[in-house]
Amino acid sequence: MNHLHIALWGVLPYLVGAVLVAGTAWRYHYDRFGFTTRSSQLHEHRLLSIGGPLFHYGLLFVATGHVVGLLVPESLTERLHVSEPLYHANALFVGGAAGLATLTGLAVLLHRRLRVPAVRAATSRSDRVLYPLLVTVLLAGLAATATTLAPHSYDYRQGVSLWFRSLFTLDPDVPAMAHAPLPYQVHALLAMALFTLWPFSRLVHAFTAPLGYLARPYVVYRSRSAHPRSTAGRARARVVHGTRR
Repeated sequence: MNHLHIALWGVLPYLVGAVLVAGTAWRYHYDRFGFTTRSSQLHEHRLLSIGGPLFHYGLLFVATGHVVGLLVPESLTERLHVSEPLYHANALFVGGAAGLATLTGLAVLLHRRLRVPAVRAATSRSDRVLYPLLVTVLLAGLAATATTLAPHSYDYRQGVSLWFRSLFTLDPDVPAMAHAPLPYQVHALLAMALFTLWPFSRLVHAFTAPLGYLARPYVVYRSRSAHPRSTAGRARARVVHGTRR
């Protein structure tokens, strides 16, 4: 283990976390109304209706898989009687499918952004950095997933996961990440670059997801009267005929 390993896996994650938190707080304070995707749906809808769900739902499954894979220790899945072959098969096929769906959705969105002049004109400087970075993060993740197809492949739960969980105890397990295969290291570095850019790009809108709608009570609407003439109409008719008191 050398000074570069300590800087990359022992110091850099905390710097990225500080930028993420401080940058988001700054953005919320000075640009609260900028927590938006700057939707371009009015310019083009067909491609957006295809790429948007593919990207967002795929990314949701990818994020869930990362949370489970990095935060859930192997001892817990053993207590739940989930065998290692089953766990890794699920991570490979479900995670790989989610990653491919996310990448496909992003490809559609990028094609749309380049093909539609109005959408292309609305592309900001941060978008020009964000989209290539997103593509490389996804490709690096898929490459790391593909390495699990080889026999006696690297078990990230005995390496990358230990390093990630150790960050929360403020005692980073630098050797665990330093000895990980290159695809995992590249994926981790690109992910940290993405989180550094997060507060200053359109990704910040993820923090404003309307989760409150899930628990909000229903809005009750009163239906129209089944009779062709409303009560007010009948009242007006009675006035016309002199029957209203």
